[in-house]
Amino acid sequence: MREQAVDLWDAVRTLDPETLSSVELAAVVAGAVVAVILVGWLFVRFRRWWRVRRERRRSWNRHADAQDREPPVSVGETYTVAIQEFSHHHSGERHAVAKIEGFVVFVRDVPRTISPTETIRVSILSFNRGRTSATATFVERT
Repeated sequence: MREQAVDLWDAVRTLDPETLSSVELAAVVAGAVVAVILVGWLFVRFRRWWRVRRERRRSWNRHADAQDREPPVSVGETYTVAIQEFSHHHSGERHAVAKIEGFVVFVRDVPRTISPTETIRVSILSFNRGRTSATATFVERT
């Protein structure tokens, strides 16, 4: 048995079709195909994992940068903003989400008739604890 395995290994190493039977040659080819598919699958999985890690790093870096900069708004000031989307606060209230120079502003008391992409005027009420976002109230439609 051992001699057959050694002979087969020598034949595979040299890939001499005369010494390999058709079944042995098919097994070698099938093994090579499986190995190529496995390497391709591992490559795709690694790229996907790396892309997710890269996005998490970028998100964390943006968050750290936002915490280091001063907010581009002041409490009590009025600004014109475009609504990007609506979110529901944990208390059940509907808030509009807008951005001023990349700074997130949550707007309260927005009428139901206003939809995303519309521009409105808001008055800044307060900042969150880390001063990375602000809460505002609806003033008027522009």
